[in-house]
Amino acid sequence: MVENRTSHVLIHGRVQGVSFRAWTQHQAELHGLKGWVRNRRDGTVEAVFSGPGNLVEVMLKACQGGPAGSRVEKVEILNRGDPEFDPSGRFEIRGTA
Repeated sequence: MVENRTSHVLIHGRVQGVSFRAWTQHQAELHGLKGWVRNRRDGTVEAVFSGPGNLVEVMLKACQGGPAGSRVEKVEILNRGDPEFDPSGRFEIRGTA
């Protein structure tokens, strides 16, 4: 049985103005992950991915490449832990923080 996990990350580099949030939402939904993504005023993108641990890891690796036009310098993991989202929820794009 695959264990569910949650990872809270900051993505650094050229990640705003390149459809990074929409790409992240699409990729997370393809992998059946819950959580959210948003731009931050400091130019980073912040995201939380929750679901099967192996798929969260796949998503973290995907974020290292990002969509066309992006240039990811670093995916910083702020926290890893147990799932925190309602399994019936969906992955959402949130407003800038």
